[in-house]
Amino acid sequence: MRIAIVHYWLVGMRGGERVLEHLCQMYPDADIFTHVVDPERISSIILRHDIHTTFIARLPFAKRQYQKYLPLMPRALELLDLEAYDLVISCEAGPAKGVITRPDAIHLTYCHSPMRYLWDQYPQYHAAGGFGARVMMPLFAPSLRQWDMTSAARPDRIMANSAYIKARIAKSWRRDATVVYPPVDTTLFTPAGDASDEYLWVGQLVPYKRPDLAVDAFTRSGRKLHVIGEGTMLGQLQARAGPTIRFTRHADFASLRAAYASARALVFTAEEDFGLIPVEVMASGRPVLAFARGGAMETVVGGETGLFFDHKTIESLLDGLDRFEAWLPRFDPLAAVARAQAFSPERFRRAFTAVLDEAIADRL
Repeated sequence: MRIAIVHYWLVGMRGGERVLEHLCQMYPDADIFTHVVDPERISSIILRHDIHTTFIARLPFAKRQYQKYLPLMPRALELLDLEAYDLVISCEAGPAKGVITRPDAIHLTYCHSPMRYLWDQYPQYHAAGGFGARVMMPLFAPSLRQWDMTSAARPDRIMANSAYIKARIAKSWRRDATVVYPPVDTTLFTPAGDASDEYLWVGQLVPYKRPDLAVDAFTRSGRKLHVIGEGTMLGQLQARAGPTIRFTRHADFASLRAAYASARALVFTAEEDFGLIPVEVMASGRPVLAFARGGAMETVVGGETGLFFDHKTIESLLDGLDRFEAWLPRFDPLAAVARAQAFSPERFRRAFTAVLDEAIADRL
């Protein structure tokens, strides 16, 4: 079969691009289609493939301002000529699934999330946007939602990266989905023995991930916290952080592995679709204190590999920290490592291939 992989945009290496790497290894001859690509920020595994862009890539400042062209992306996808391809795999978190394929082609969608800035997190994105975004979002969001729901009928099968996203797909698109957890190469992470007295927070410093919650709680408690990441909130977080908080904007992979393995625990304040970081930390033999919603509820085992706090408030996180400190002597690093191995690349490939086989069988 000739295979095409449609990915929303390729401007960095985050969780969605890590899944794309595994798809590239599964289908080494596949062509990639995307709205915009920045080759300097993409891995060699992805760059080995032929990458084709939509007309969005030819618009001014597209590599950095691609999100401002969101209203044009449905048209850009539908202009792609995929006539030659027997299997089309769309990776959805931004617009990707709306491509038009041959009637006899198989179209699978792997969904990290329906576009959260159009659906359940629209109020947060609207409130956090600049003046232009607050003016424009109410104008284009209704038509984009209509297109998003209509185009959800185009894939033959939809896979969700968690049960949490399966429920969001059902709510937003009225489609059923098969849960296929994303691959985490746990062999890249190893326990390091004794941990430090410093907690760890890792991720983009943007409002929906709630790094402010961790910084404020640890400032109040006087406990140590290492924040790794950059984003729009960095300056304000540094200004409000107490003396026990330190920041690292950039960490290479070796430094990140070391930070995982030496942390007292990961503090995970985001309501994520799946969340690779808690799995990577557990693979490093360390526990997780996570907000009790989203994908972390499916990866972290309460009372075994970590604990949860119930509300996005400083008081709830501080209560969680107190309970966590009391529980920590009972934590077994080997249990965390074993749990992380449940999300191996091999399991992802078997599950993904099983969905493809079902789609092929339906055509016979």
